[in-house]
Amino acid sequence: MDHMILEVGLAIALIAMAGLLSARLRFSVIPFYILIGMAVGPHALELWHFDFRFIQSAPLIEFMGRIGVLFLLFYLGLEFSVGRLIKSGKAIVKGGSIYIGINFMLGLMLGWIAGYPWAEVLVIAGITTISSSAIVAKVLVDLKRTANPETEMVLGITMFEDVFLAVYISILSGLVLSNSSSFGGVLLTAAIALGFMLLVLFVGRKAVPLLNRVLNIRSNELFGLVIFSMLFLVAGFSETIHVAEAIGALLIGLVMAETAHAKRIEHLIMPFRDFFGAIFFFSFGLTIDPMALGGAIWLSLAAVLITLIGNFTAGMLAGMNAGLSVKSSLNIGFTIMGRGEFSIIMANLAKAGGLMPVLQSFAALYVLIMAILGPLLSKESKHIYTFLDKIFKFKERSKKKISTVVQD
Repeated sequence: MDHMILEVGLAIALIAMAGLLSARLRFSVIPFYILIGMAVGPHALELWHFDFRFIQSAPLIEFMGRIGVLFLLFYLGLEFSVGRLIKSGKAIVKGGSIYIGINFMLGLMLGWIAGYPWAEVLVIAGITTISSSAIVAKVLVDLKRTANPETEMVLGITMFEDVFLAVYISILSGLVLSNSSSFGGVLLTAAIALGFMLLVLFVGRKAVPLLNRVLNIRSNELFGLVIFSMLFLVAGFSETIHVAEAIGALLIGLVMAETAHAKRIEHLIMPFRDFFGAIFFFSFGLTIDPMALGGAIWLSLAAVLITLIGNFTAGMLAGMNAGLSVKSSLNIGFTIMGRGEFSIIMANLAKAGGLMPVLQSFAALYVLIMAILGPLLSKESKHIYTFLDKIFKFKERSKKKISTVVQD
């Protein structure tokens, strides 16, 4: 504990160097934050007072990373509004069902073909199905796509995934940890998660006039304290009823976007979003041991392949169903491709249940590859669309369709 401040300072310095390198190379910063975290940690060296193992400070860094996820999702919610999300409600339910259905079935198929027992197969499917809210938020903000037409669908699918996650973890916990699962308990968990989301959105929208008066505070200090208290209380309470704290942060952000103080809140949050968000990806890297990744290379590569196929297909189907262009539909699949914190939760559940140790290595390597690949494909989506257009003639087909409609 004597050198806690020094350890945290060392972590921030490493994060800063990774960020400078990514800016120099004009590459997404997320993989660099994760890789610098992997490069240090328990397997690293201790040089004089500079402890690159981060053993003492790891819990604090992890906690700061959790705060980073809250700020990332809260800021993302501020870029939207409850009204915009509600208008797309039907399309979001369809899009979320398509996305979960395709990726979950592919995950089950992968585990079955690999010859694992059914408990392991269900864990593999969970790891490959749920995208990372933090990576999704970071990609949308960094690429300045919060105003894009497909982003409402991306947000909606992220929230839909959380309802699925609440149900799935309930089932999997029962099967893996106690060899039983109450159907009534699962239904209750799903109903509570969905009901809480709808309640926050409904009550929040009705409370906008009241919030406008409450937030009419001159002092920036008091204004910040009020905003932070609401953010942490809602996010923290969400976790107690099996709704991810990140989704709670997103919900309160959506509500705040309806108020007259949205721009002021946004300006307040941005520095915290960037600082704590960077720490999240670094802390995520700290949890990955590079020495333990070799045993799951082929399974991880196969999972990456099916995720590419699943996300491309699901994004296209969800986007087209919502009436979006091919380009926007392609962006949906790429934006929600990153895997992260929820996949690691699945792997930890498997470890607690005494399942095969290979699942830990698989989750770490798969998440690392997808955390790098997702932001990269999102950044290069314009070039990928141009390449695919040469093969599938998307623009030409669209023009013909418009021409046919006009003639009719």
